[in-house]
Amino acid sequence: MGDYSKALEVYEKAHRIKEQALPSTHPDLATSYNSIGQVYNNMGDYSKALEFYEKSHQIFEKALPQNHPDLALSYNNIGQVCNDIGDYSKALEFYEKAHKIEEKVLPPNHPSLAISYNNIGGVYNSMGNYSKALEFYEKAHETFEKALPPTHPSLAISYNNIGGEYNNMGDYSKALEFYEKAHRIKEQALPPTHPELALSYNNIGQVYNKTGDYWKALEFYEKAHIIFEKALPPNHPLLATSYDNIGQALENFEEALAIRQKTLRETHPNRAITYSDIGDVHRLMDNYERALSFHRKALDIQANVQ
Repeated sequence: MGDYSKALEVYEKAHRIKEQALPSTHPDLATSYNSIGQVYNNMGDYSKALEFYEKSHQIFEKALPQNHPDLALSYNNIGQVCNDIGDYSKALEFYEKAHKIEEKVLPPNHPSLAISYNNIGGVYNSMGNYSKALEFYEKAHETFEKALPPTHPSLAISYNNIGGEYNNMGDYSKALEFYEKAHRIKEQALPPTHPELALSYNNIGQVYNKTGDYWKALEFYEKAHIIFEKALPPNHPLLATSYDNIGQALENFEEALAIRQKTLRETHPNRAITYSDIGDVHRLMDNYERALSFHRKALDIQANVQ
């Protein structure tokens, strides 16, 4: 974590010097306000961040031509803070203002345009308007595809965003398609224990869980969990989420299994395989007593079959 109080102190000293030396509408003053706003933003003090971003913007509006890139950046900063505080209509307003400038000053396949589409899509997603979010995420993706190499991480993020909207809309086959595309890029671009790979496995597992394929969900949740255990400290929130995911899928799986097992005789070999698999999952979650119980059931069936 950065030393934000120290950064703030330095930026404020610099700003006081600039205030004495420069006219009140000089662009360097706007840049200075912007820097202070960024520190407050990083500290999570969004009201102060917004205050300084708006001071910066007022100067840029007076000092710069209407389509200057710095004005687009300023609109984006204000939009980001509005998005962070949940004022989505204002966030959308400022992101769209930024985008209009970028459309005029940038070539149509510039990555910054894709980022702008992503910002707008993200607001629509937060508002629950998934079809509009998908529309803008797809525009972002088309731009990224033209501008970036096929294994660029931004393309993986783009596939992931599109997959997320299909997931939200209940189109699970399309969600799976795009989550898997994102995952293939991450596999090529990242080390095997990178947390982003685990998040990718989680996304895929989530889709399988929603479609009722609980065993596949468990398979991917386990892959995610193994990476999280290697990459994260033991009290990290993502590990807790990982346990929750496995627990939920396991509970669903056991309920489904109870229904399916009624059609099998007590000594059917498939029961042994299933019990053993469930035992493995409980062992992964450190539920050793439950793991032992299921492995014993499997062994009893195998002994009777032999």
